[in-house]
Amino acid sequence: MADLLLVRHGETEWSRSGRHTGSTDVPLTGHGRDEARRLVPLIRSHKVAAAFVSPLCRARETARLIGMPDALVDGDLREWDYGGYEGVTTAEIQQQRPGWFLFADGVAPGPPDHPGETPEQVGARADRILARADAAVAGTEGAVVLIAHGHFLRVLTARRLGLPPRQGALFQLATGALCRLGTEHGRPVVAGWNIRPPE
Repeated sequence: MADLLLVRHGETEWSRSGRHTGSTDVPLTGHGRDEARRLVPLIRSHKVAAAFVSPLCRARETARLIGMPDALVDGDLREWDYGGYEGVTTAEIQQQRPGWFLFADGVAPGPPDHPGETPEQVGARADRILARADAAVAGTEGAVVLIAHGHFLRVLTARRLGLPPRQGALFQLATGALCRLGTEHGRPVVAGWNIRPPE
């Protein structure tokens, strides 16, 4: 089982304002680019055997800025499909659905090209990525870097730890942060979480 280095992309205008950003291809802000650059020493302190990145520009730019321009683009790393909640903040949703919580309540249906996903559907994508990450380094040493998005990486963490996708709610994840999922006695563990170098 490979060690995983999870990198959430740097800040965007939408992440800063709390808007749910699934398929909308929002670029990094200047601050978001700085957040990514500050991760370089942390990434370089690990032996990296493989890297995968979401197809969305905010993740691909983060990959380039952390020194992983050749990371393999994988559509399963894209962010949660928020359906009808794309671009909407939690506070705005809760005006219509008091107490709404993404991991428990899911999303409203969206247009045909972005209908929305359940936690279980996001979890199935995470499971596929985990299988590919482990296969990529089978028989070798080194970590796998996954450069993606906050809610998706939270679900992926839950799945790596053997938890249901909805338990991703337990793993708050900031922009421009690095996390490490490792093993202890052959079992998956959180070895480092939400690591952000000082500004």
